[in-house]
Amino acid sequence: MVDIILVEPEIPSNTGNISRTCAVTGARLHLIEPLGFDISDKALKRAGLDYWRFLDVRVYKNLDEFFEKNGDDNLWLATTKAPKSYDKADFTGDVKLMFGKETAGLPEYLRERYRDRCIRIPMKDFTRSLNLSNSVAIICYEALRQQGFPGLSAQGSMAQTETV
Repeated sequence: MVDIILVEPEIPSNTGNISRTCAVTGARLHLIEPLGFDISDKALKRAGLDYWRFLDVRVYKNLDEFFEKNGDDNLWLATTKAPKSYDKADFTGDVKLMFGKETAGLPEYLRERYRDRCIRIPMKDFTRSLNLSNSVAIICYEALRQQGFPGLSAQGSMAQTETV
């Protein structure tokens, strides 16, 4: 199981896109309040399209409530400030992937508390960061790749072509 944790997400379309990624991968989505939008926001639902009904989403009043209910086993924090790349992380077994809000990232106290669990997506130094929904997709799929894509179909339905 992959758990995607969004700490105080601000942009509904990002969370909508992330919800779609979670729905198609079977990842569970955790939202830590305050949210920068109403959970029924049209932009959120539009980005998630008809995938919203396949989503396992849980909302928490704050990080304390999240940790109280879920613990911190195999927790990884995605941050541009991390000293190591996400591809160096061991994502075997159940994994929790935490992402911060779009404008500020994860709180410093969390990054310090889990310093050895902070990972980043490699990018040019002069850039700020990738879009949150892109970052979630990249790291989520790396976790799933390491786990052998459990429960996911790796083949599409393209028709076989005849050889002449």
